[in-house]
Amino acid sequence: MSLDVPTPVLEAAERGELDDAQFVAVVRDSLPYAWSVVAAAVEDRLDHPDAPFGQHAVPPPSEQERGQLLRALASDAIRAALERHFGVRLAFQNCHRVAAFAPEAVGGPAHRAFTSPRGQVLNQSPELRDC
Repeated sequence: MSLDVPTPVLEAAERGELDDAQFVAVVRDSLPYAWSVVAAAVEDRLDHPDAPFGQHAVPPPSEQERGQLLRALASDAIRAALERHFGVRLAFQNCHRVAAFAPEAVGGPAHRAFTSPRGQVLNQSPELRDC
């Protein structure tokens, strides 16, 4: 899953003038499903301020959407840009479960539990084996 980079943005990058806003716009436009998943996790966090994190845990409807999500969260640059844009720290399990943590919650009990090997194992299921 590649990003669709408009010529002006590519030219800005070649000149060393690419800014976060331009890059985030490319991500949003190129990976709309991934963007919507991250935005939903952030919205869930905002809607439930007493919860330790917000999340999106609905499996993608197709392999194309799954690819978008994997591309966004596996790329250091994309993931970091999304975190800066939304003001959260993202965590990821399986092919679909995305959590949005407040930056100050990173390293806390809920974050450690979500990102632990135990948390990963407990979040497995046979129907998601190939995701």
